[in-house]
Amino acid sequence: MKKNGIKIILAVAVVLVAIVGLSSIFVTQKNEYKLVRMFGRVDRVIDEEGLNFKIPFVEQVDTLPKQVLLYDLPMSDVITSEKKTMVADLYVLWKIDDPLKFAQSLSGSIGNAQSRINANVYEALKTVIGSMTQAEVISSRDGELSRKIIENIGTSMDEYGIALVGVETKHLDLPSDNKAAVYERMISERSQIAAQYTANGESQSQIIKNATDKEVSIMISDAKAKAATITAEGEAEYMKILSAAYNDADRADFYNFIISLDAAKASLINGNKTLILDEDSPIAQIFLGE
Repeated sequence: MKKNGIKIILAVAVVLVAIVGLSSIFVTQKNEYKLVRMFGRVDRVIDEEGLNFKIPFVEQVDTLPKQVLLYDLPMSDVITSEKKTMVADLYVLWKIDDPLKFAQSLSGSIGNAQSRINANVYEALKTVIGSMTQAEVISSRDGELSRKIIENIGTSMDEYGIALVGVETKHLDLPSDNKAAVYERMISERSQIAAQYTANGESQSQIIKNATDKEVSIMISDAKAKAATITAEGEAEYMKILSAAYNDADRADFYNFIISLDAAKASLINGNKTLILDEDSPIAQIFLGE
């Protein structure tokens, strides 16, 4: 009987030791922080993955995410510097940068963190859009607006151990009741600007065309003048050569003979091979040897 009692006591002791041993061990994953609390106060933070130990029944372990989290802000109305209403819908990418501050200031609660992010981001959104015109807000949706919001928030989230990774715009538009009127006005303004650009372009085009036409006219005039000069010089040279040729009797007879042959050749057209000449014709006199 005593032996059975001893065995039971030993079995209970082993179970208690196993329970105590298991309750003193916890594992930290690479995408999480572990907060070890003693009597409700954070005693230490574990941010390296692996096996860790705690005092059983005295220390408790809370888990916080290490990865980037997303918080979707409620859609809200904002007012521009022109006192015009716009509808904004944003979301925030954030992460816990300092888990100890996060636990001390926000009790380690994700819900408390989201409430604080909502208040700070919305306040920054109102301030930034309140300093811009409606047209500037619309043209800043390519990332400029998000940058200004983050700049306005600055380091105000540091005291909560939170780092903002980005503020992105899902929807930023005009209220439905005045959207059409604003778009029509914007289209009209853009049309006026386009018309002004077109008029300026046509004016510059005409100036360029006039200048080009003038340059072409001057070039053609100069070319004609040079051609006339060259033609005159050629004709003068031709007359000079001709005069020199006719000053020599033998050369004069030869040129007369060549000219007469060319004239005879020119008269033999359309297959006509018969040439009828008057005996007084200079050509006939050449052929007759007179």
